[in-house]
Amino acid sequence: MKKPSISIAIATYNEEENIKACLESVSQLADEIVIVDGSSEDDTVAIAKKHGAKVIVTDNPAIFHINKQKALDACKEEWILQLDADERVTKKLAEEIKMIVFLSERKIKKYQETLSNKNLFQRHQRIIEKRDGKIGKDKGEYAGFFMPRLNYFLGKPLRYGGVYPDGVIRLVKNSKAHFPCKSVHEQIVINGRIGWLENDLIHLADTTFKKYLERNSQYIDLIAAEFKESRLGKNPIQFLNHFLIKPVHWFLLTLFRHKGILDGFQGVVFSFFSALRFPRAYWRYLVRK
Repeated sequence: MKKPSISIAIATYNEEENIKACLESVSQLADEIVIVDGSSEDDTVAIAKKHGAKVIVTDNPAIFHINKQKALDACKEEWILQLDADERVTKKLAEEIKMIVFLSERKIKKYQETLSNKNLFQRHQRIIEKRDGKIGKDKGEYAGFFMPRLNYFLGKPLRYGGVYPDGVIRLVKNSKAHFPCKSVHEQIVINGRIGWLENDLIHLADTTFKKYLERNSQYIDLIAAEFKESRLGKNPIQFLNHFLIKPVHWFLLTLFRHKGILDGFQGVVFSFFSALRFPRAYWRYLVRK
């Protein structure tokens, strides 16, 4: 099989600990590598260039999707594999990507029917679409593919608590996808039909508790900013909702109904701090001007 026509698109900022392994995981997959770097203060750019990447240095906006979109815009190949620096493409996933980009539309549709986790993926996509709205189109050519993402937390993969399969659209046809760049929660927009790949994309974001707290704090800042933009009420009802109702409901939901407790200590900790985002974000919204 000839080498697929694929660009790798990555937005980075201070990712010297991750970028080498990320690029090595796609070394046999890419025709080009495009990295948009938000003026990193470490060796991210040097490492990326050493691995053959085209690096575009720019600013580091709070909504990171802005730089992700810049990376998409700079890609030249027919397909784009958009990654985060802390993600890893396994050998099985790489082979699946090589296979899918050369299938005809008819064969892609047939492949979707053979996925062993088809029902799980479809259920997960319905949840995403309930939150974000309709993704892609029902007809036409396939222009984007979800990948099940396996998130590691403090050294252990999380398979319960509503975390898995954490579907993310990573493989897209060039010029058929874009980020609205309006919100940290936004979904990439696909102008075409959406499919799924079966093999996991590995995500190594939270290797230590310190890193998790730092990343979580940045995420909470963005939620607080969204509260401000939407002019969320500052009243006793919203205070009670964000300090008691939402966190308790989320903790019990993820830990028991979604069986997060089966992930052991890591599952309990993840559910607890995930629930805490509600009061922490609302408090920052209250005290900041």
